[in-house]
Amino acid sequence: QVQLLESGGGLVQAGGSLRLSCAVRGSRFSINTMNWYRQAPGKQRDLVASITSNGRTNYAGSVKGRFTISRDNAKLYLQMNSLKPEDTGVYYCNARPWMGDDSWGQGTQVTVSS
Repeated sequence: QVQLLESGGGLVQAGGSLRLSCAVRGSRFSINTMNWYRQAPGKQRDLVASITSNGRTNYAGSVKGRFTISRDNAKLYLQMNSLKPEDTGVYYCNARPWMGDDSWGQGTQVTVSS
């Protein structure tokens, strides 16, 4: 299993930007995809962005064109631009292995004011 250590998040006005980071410790060779999920108040936890081991990215329709998922040697990022109040929620870093259980970060709060 890998350990995921998140940073970023906070308060931002509508139209602003935030960059979330997720430090990955452990066997990165075991990871199939890395993902960002969010859980808005009163809603289920939903996938917002994904990046595969070969660099393919996918986005939820609600964030396409505004968010960018990327990775480097030991970190996963989510660049969030043109933020909207409906982007408010707890964002979770997720590592999905080829085999075995997912790893999850602790979650970081993003609040977008109107």
